[in-house]
Amino acid sequence: DAGSSVEEMEFNWDEYLEDTGAIAAPHGSFKHVDTSLQNGFAPGMKLEVAVKSDQNTYWVATIITTCGQLLLLRYDGYGEDRKADFWCDILTADLHPIGWCEQNKKVLKVPEGIKDKIPDQEEFLQRVLKGACSAPANLLEGLHRGKNPLDLIAPGSRLELQNIRDSLEAWIVNVVENVGGRLKLRYEGLEDLDKFDQWLFYLDPFLHQVGWAAQHGYSLQPPLAIRSLRSEADWQEILKKVKEEEEESSVPTNLFKDKPVIGVHSFSEGMKLEAVDPMAPFVISPATVLKVYNDKYFMIEMDDLRGERASSQRYVCHVNSAGIFPVQWSLKNGLHLSPPPGYPGQDFDWADYLKQCGAEAAPQSCFPSLTSDHGFKENMKLEAVNPVDPEEVCIATVTKLKDSYLWLQLEGSKKPVPECIVSVESMNIFPVGWCETNGYQLRPPRKAIVNKQKKIAVVQPEKQILSSRTVHDGLKNQELNSSDSVVINGKYCCPKIYFNHRCFSGPYLNKGRIAELPQSVGPGNCVLVLKEVLTLLINAAYKPSRVLRELQLDEEAAWHGHGETLKAKYKGKSYRATVEVVRTADRVADFCRKTCIKLECCPNLFGPQMVLDKCSENCSVLTKTKYTHYYGKRKNKRIGRPPGGHSNLEVAMKKPNKRRKRRKHFFVHKKKRSSTSVDNTPAGSPQGSGAEEEDDQDESELSHSLAQDRDKRKRKLRTFSFSDDENKPPSPKDTKMEVAEKLQLDSNPLEWSVADVVRFLKSTDCAPLARIFLDQEIDGQALLLLTLPTVQECMDLKLGPAIKLCHHIERVKLAFYQQFAN
Repeated sequence: DAGSSVEEMEFNWDEYLEDTGAIAAPHGSFKHVDTSLQNGFAPGMKLEVAVKSDQNTYWVATIITTCGQLLLLRYDGYGEDRKADFWCDILTADLHPIGWCEQNKKVLKVPEGIKDKIPDQEEFLQRVLKGACSAPANLLEGLHRGKNPLDLIAPGSRLELQNIRDSLEAWIVNVVENVGGRLKLRYEGLEDLDKFDQWLFYLDPFLHQVGWAAQHGYSLQPPLAIRSLRSEADWQEILKKVKEEEEESSVPTNLFKDKPVIGVHSFSEGMKLEAVDPMAPFVISPATVLKVYNDKYFMIEMDDLRGERASSQRYVCHVNSAGIFPVQWSLKNGLHLSPPPGYPGQDFDWADYLKQCGAEAAPQSCFPSLTSDHGFKENMKLEAVNPVDPEEVCIATVTKLKDSYLWLQLEGSKKPVPECIVSVESMNIFPVGWCETNGYQLRPPRKAIVNKQKKIAVVQPEKQILSSRTVHDGLKNQELNSSDSVVINGKYCCPKIYFNHRCFSGPYLNKGRIAELPQSVGPGNCVLVLKEVLTLLINAAYKPSRVLRELQLDEEAAWHGHGETLKAKYKGKSYRATVEVVRTADRVADFCRKTCIKLECCPNLFGPQMVLDKCSENCSVLTKTKYTHYYGKRKNKRIGRPPGGHSNLEVAMKKPNKRRKRRKHFFVHKKKRSSTSVDNTPAGSPQGSGAEEEDDQDESELSHSLAQDRDKRKRKLRTFSFSDDENKPPSPKDTKMEVAEKLQLDSNPLEWSVADVVRFLKSTDCAPLARIFLDQEIDGQALLLLTLPTVQECMDLKLGPAIKLCHHIERVKLAFYQQFAN
């Protein structure tokens, strides 16, 4: 039938978001998912690792990044040098907690590569291990080795579940299925009877490890709904069997260390409040505190004024339970309060109702304070459990927000469902892509926007990739190099990206809009997380199209990452460009820093490090007008230029806007369409009625300028005596001779254009740096002003390459003074 054919086709979130014009809810808004991705290891932990060159010796290493069962490590002593970083598979590598070598009489010995940096091994170890956190021994050895803690809740594991109808009782449940921490649970003793199965996230406050009930004074009793299915003797026999097999089926207690702590409540029996029925969370209605069990739990009953009711809707709550509100909360928030069944008339009045019932309203102090500080906004998309059929996870749209609550419209459910009300901290909502990552069927919309053709994975020679549909099957055909992209067991590998709102936002980004961004994005798949981060930055710009232009991929640059198409809207026009993002977690920090520098903002504005009090870059002293003196890719061509004589400089000084406008030629092209093409839009071109008016003028100006520059080159015919082939770097031997020889210049460096500077650099052993000079538009005058501190700060070079580059710059300076200074 039509429905089944839709499900057979592959749903594509990217296409769906593009066609609906919506954006995905940020990954950082789903705290329970964030917690579930932690694998027990954390960056900064230390462990003892076998040295590759000598397997009989070990050395201390620090965890740089975690990715499923893989750890990116760096031997202590390498400092900030990432070149020696290496991936280790926990299952196969020789890894141990700190202290293992001493206990097992193994040798700790400094690796050869850093021997000269560590003259005193004992003193060094005492210093680096003081106050250090060792990697957990139970995750490096024994049955749990290499397993993500969440995966220890395997099918067949047993837990205890509190009875939502009577919190002082609990019963054992079996894990039937574990989908990314969302557990399908079956009561012990029901074997294959799935009628009473429940789906709960493993961090649910009512779910515990076996033995919890006895420790806290609760009785182990099967719920009333299933108690009649077996005799009392049978239930006791089942309980005895569970206790005998407790060790085999138990789940480690540390899995529940991140569960929400249940606080003390102050409700009393008979108090009235407003509530959402968790079994049918579609309306807010009056409710009553029916029973108080202790200082942690109480029971709520939905009010029903009908004389004869089939069954009352009642459930157990605690002080942080979602969906309970003080009286008049709906009225204050402009929401409809549904009168209780049997209430005369439709105009419900709390004052009359309380008087009629002879009851008091629960005071405001009984309820936790609600916050609007989350990442959700109207029209955002996410994935959500259907409350009517918990087997279904559907596409959901945020239609309304009030304090800490979302109104969600579910799409694609087998039966139409009204808008449901959920807390922003609900464990039944998930980020876009969660189902695909965990190999679970997402219900597509009825009018599905899907790929017309099946995706074909192209495997390049000697390098295989792991498709997203099989990530949950484990690590397959992956190389353990730090540069490879690895996704294991359906888990993400990119760290959280923090937006450090206090940092300097630079000339492109609007400080007010930056302040509205979520505190963090991720963790998640590197490409998806970074794409989300860049999209948020583009939308936070004064001119989104301009930021998109700054970020777009230089077609001539070396390809090191993954090309993603990003979009921007500005003044009613749509723009798109291909932006390069990195694919592996170890390159994320460098990518974020370089992107910040591109946008001329503080290098710490966003990245995997959270700025707590004061930014290490001291960016608080900066203003947008002072900024290019400290940061930014344009500062080199502005610092201390000698006056007069340079045509490019004169144009820039007289017409400061021309240079900025001319760059648009590389970003915006006129849109070309043909009758046979679906989309011939070039990268960066506007979608719609045409480009901005100034772009046509810029194009003609650029063509004229390029023609003039070409004519000038023909007239001057600048050549260099030190290189005949600009694209062929000299051999090491030639380079050494060139360095020793005195440099003879055929033209004055003050008159060199950017192209001349690039041509000169390509003739030296610093040829790879020519791209930086081209990007930063450093001409001859700027070249003569460069010093070692300037090169290090502006070009983000390490000391070695910076010294080598400055050596060539000094040769040019010397030749200039000797040949042209007079």
